[in-house]
This record gives sequence, structure tokens and C-alpha cells, in this order.
Amino acid sequence: MCKKHKEEILGGILFGAGLVLGSVVTALCYEQKRTVNGDKILENVKKMFLAEAPIEGSWIELHPVPLSRYSSKTDVYYGGISRKEEGVLVQYEFIADAYTGTILDLYKL
Repeated sequence: MCKKHKEEILGGILFGAGLVLGSVVTALCYEQKRTVNGDKILENVKKMFLAEAPIEGSWIELHPVPLSRYSSKTDVYYGGISRKEEGVLVQYEFIADAYTGTILDLYKL
């Protein structure tokens, strides 16, 4: 095999590897920045509350908001649930990670 032919094969392999690596990195970056639909998060929170008692109302902000806590930064959705407990209307708010849907905080108002 001549030197020029070896260089062409090596160049093709390197070019192909670069394309594959670039595609993988792009896919990972794109997937990492995709937010979960806020309606799906609200449905999950409602299921948690419905396991205990009926819900009177619920809401969620459908646009993620930046949150910085304990040197950690992410985008979050804010939402809320209201239900009657012992005849009294009680409201809860929650904060959910916009990228994973994980509930970061849930508190009674």
C-alpha cells in the first residue's frame, strides 16, 4: 500500500470519527437543555395530592424561571395546589426543576 493511499484512509477515518463525535456532543447538549412540559409536572403533583384528598384547584407557570440556590443554578417552574383539610382551604406551592421535572420544594402557605 502506498503512503498516499494510507493517508487518504486515515483522513477518512478521522473525518468520520469527527462527524460521529460532533453528532453525539450536539445530541447531548440539545437533550440537556430540553425542558419538561409544565403541564406534565402539574399532573404528577396533582396525582400525589389526589392520593390523600380531593383537589380544589391547581396552577403552574408555563415559562421556566432561573433559580440560584446553594451555588446551584437551574430553571424552574412554580406551581400550586389547593385542597380542603378539615373543612379549611389550604394552599401549597411547589418548585420543580424545568429539565428533570423533579420537585425541588413543596411548602404549605
